[in-house]
Amino acid sequence: MIGQAETNKGEKRVLARLIGIAVATSLCAGAALAQNAPPTRIRGTIAALNGQTLSVDTREGTKVDILLNDPLTVSTVKRFDLADVKPGSYVGIATRTGANGQRDALEVLVFPEAMRGAGEGHYAWDLEPGSMMTNGTVSGTVEATSGRQLNVSYKDGNQTIVVPPNAPVVTFAPAERSDLKPGARVMFGATKNPEGKLAASRVTVETNGVAPPM
Repeated sequence: MIGQAETNKGEKRVLARLIGIAVATSLCAGAALAQNAPPTRIRGTIAALNGQTLSVDTREGTKVDILLNDPLTVSTVKRFDLADVKPGSYVGIATRTGANGQRDALEVLVFPEAMRGAGEGHYAWDLEPGSMMTNGTVSGTVEATSGRQLNVSYKDGNQTIVVPPNAPVVTFAPAERSDLKPGARVMFGATKNPEGKLAASRVTVETNGVAPPM
């Protein structure tokens, strides 16, 4: 009987250890998935900045709290002349499908040279339902009847995009943490940290009446 009792205790200890290892493994896997998960794009208006927590009223009508990492990069956007977008410019263009099947630009972001190659490709975007994002190098430009036509090349493909006269065209510019003011519009990506909280290392904020259109 004593031997059986000791055996039972030993089995319980082994089982408890296995459960502990399984829980720890699950937690580690969850943390890894959180770190490797694609970012959540935050678009909206700053409600408040309290210490390291940025509260944003999102375009979806909810309020989210974002932990600002240290170091934090704050950028803004400034207007860019479409006529200065030339072959060789590296751009990111959100588009919708036009009535005749062409790709019409919703906005154009001209990347600084240091960001050449960022997000290269053609993929689904969430600026509006059905929108796409094309990041690549302008390989040609022509004047179009309804704006300007850009041919954008990227690895494994290219897109011809018409930029209508009313599409915002911007480029990045430096900003300060002090620009994160209530009422300023923002757009940035946030990911969950190991504690499960949304966190961001970079925020793009409206300044001088120019909001990030992406």
